[in-house]
Amino acid sequence: MKQTQLLKGVLEGCVLLIVLENEVYGYEMIQLLRKHGFKEIVAGTVYPLLQKLEKQGYLSSVIKPSPEGPDRRYYCITPEGKTHCGDFIEQWKDLVCKVDNLICLKGGKLDE
Repeated sequence: MKQTQLLKGVLEGCVLLIVLENEVYGYEMIQLLRKHGFKEIVAGTVYPLLQKLEKQGYLSSVIKPSPEGPDRRYYCITPEGKTHCGDFIEQWKDLVCKVDNLICLKGGKLDE
């Protein structure tokens, strides 16, 4: 299984976790995801996800002038987004626990 398939299911939660801190514009989100280890992330994945999260009511956006270049769309989390992010955290913890338990049953490796 490719890592991109695994990432697809959790990227939404990761984006919300980043926006919890403060408002972020699209390119900045890509840079922050890369800084946090998501080295393969591309704009074609992030921008549609930001739009989807806004459409779902988890993010709101405002356009602000940029110190260089065109105006930027800044995203911030909504109260619904905070709730959704909290749900993500609980679901992630539960999933990690279950997978870790299975891995530990195998001693952390496959039998030859």
